Amino acid sequence: MCGAKPLGKVSQRWSSKFAYAIGLMTTDGCLYNDGRHMSLTTKDAEQAKNFIDALGLTVSIGMKSSGSSSEKKYYHIQFGDVLFYGFLKSIGLTPAKSRTIGALQIPDDYFFDFLRGHYDGDGTFYSYFDPRWRSSFMFYTVFVSASIKHICWLQEQISKRIGVHGHITGKNAKGIAYQLKYAKAESLQLLPKMYYDKQAICLSRKRDKIRKAVPFLQI
Repeated sequence: MCGAKPLGKVSQRWSSKFAYAIGLMTTDGCLYNDGRHMSLTTKDAEQAKNFIDALGLTVSIGMKSSGSSSEKKYYHIQFGDVLFYGFLKSIGLTPAKSRTIGALQIPDDYFFDFLRGHYDGDGTFYSYFDPRWRSSFMFYTVFVSASIKHICWLQEQISKRIGVHGHITGKNAKGIAYQLKYAKAESLQLLPKMYYDKQAICLSRKRDKIRKAVPFLQI
């Protein structure tokens, strides 16, 4: 007699929210080696709630200490789903992916939803006045990865879709990450693609930081 088929907790149907969650899994997620369990860890309560909402999960959000400091707590979501685990592997995610991840299989229609999740997980935006140029306000949109293969794939995918190329900087002083950076002119093309819908799921503090710096974007 055959055993019961595993029941999936997560629908594997692509949508804006689902693609966003895949972006979060790519950056802040972890696949365990047991072929079943996975987790997401974040410092933002809103991000943890967004992840649960995007995947339609009913699990609770726990807390997790980081490193040797028990005072530094992060929001932690862990769940098991054999089918979803297999799906994540089929699109290019693996256990211990940080430095080995490369290309991912993301449908064209949902690439910028995925990218918004990727940005919310490991991206940043910063702005400043360049002292070398009078009245020169500069800003950058940045994506981060410990894998050069993945950051190059990300650059290629963005370039293919909207023709902006950015530039990649090497690992930082700690030797743990590469950065894909888009300066002012390219950011003005990229950000409206990422935030094409004002109601789209996102981490509001990062979106609000961009809104404050570049209010005319209307994102």
